Amino acid sequence: MEFIEIFKAIILGVVEGITEWLPVSSTGHMILVDEFLKLKVSPEFMEMFLVVIQLGAILAVILIFWNKIFPFYIKKGKGLRIKKDIFDMWFKIVVACIPAAVVGLLFDDYLNALFYNPTTVAIMLILFGILFIVVENSHKNKLPKINSLSQITYNTAIIIGMWQLIAAVFPGTSRSGATIVGALLIGVSRTVAAEFTFFLAIPVMFGASALKLVKFGFAFTGSELILLIVGMVVAFAVSVWAIKFLMSYIKKNDFKVFGWYRIVLGIIVLAYFYLLK
Repeated sequence: MEFIEIFKAIILGVVEGITEWLPVSSTGHMILVDEFLKLKVSPEFMEMFLVVIQLGAILAVILIFWNKIFPFYIKKGKGLRIKKDIFDMWFKIVVACIPAAVVGLLFDDYLNALFYNPTTVAIMLILFGILFIVVENSHKNKLPKINSLSQITYNTAIIIGMWQLIAAVFPGTSRSGATIVGALLIGVSRTVAAEFTFFLAIPVMFGASALKLVKFGFAFTGSELILLIVGMVVAFAVSVWAIKFLMSYIKKNDFKVFGWYRIVLGIIVLAYFYLLK
């Protein structure tokens, strides 16, 4: 296998690791990157690759937030104990994931064929970019009603889950972008909205990756396996940085900069595919 193919997998892993967690749409970036850095693989492998490298990104969430997501601990002299608040949170996460999971299982191929195109991606990039700016402007100087994960109710979780469903249907929306916007609209603080979004990604991405692997099959060539592992490892390393950056950034800043970035990227996607190409 040529080194240039490994280099391309590294670049794709970097893009995935950054854009999966920042609310800027990993799909929008991947569409552009794939235009210039095409791996010498089958279309079926590429479709699977772009989803499964997300597992690396998920491992970064698990590493960083382990104490907030692992519900078991050992108490000296009393054995295994359960953290009830974390278990409650996971039940809410499952509830929030149900809409996207059902739609994904039933309509994944149909939705990909219908909406996975530059036009849809660009439109959703721009629309949610505008929405970020509008929401942040309307919530300026307003105090959030939900300031901790424990304050998220099942109703709140369902509402956030419905916003996640929008991202599952329309590529370019950004799963993190959609859920953060939805959370902000109902009074969730930026920090809690981001954390809950990260945790929602764990079952969603594991499920999506498993679905793609099953559809593709496990008959990888040696070269394909190397590319997949490289992409996942790089996505993991970069995700650690991206998550820490975002959590630090939003403690002092709002999401408007991401809204403007999305608008510019959406215009670039439209210009490239319909004017320059």
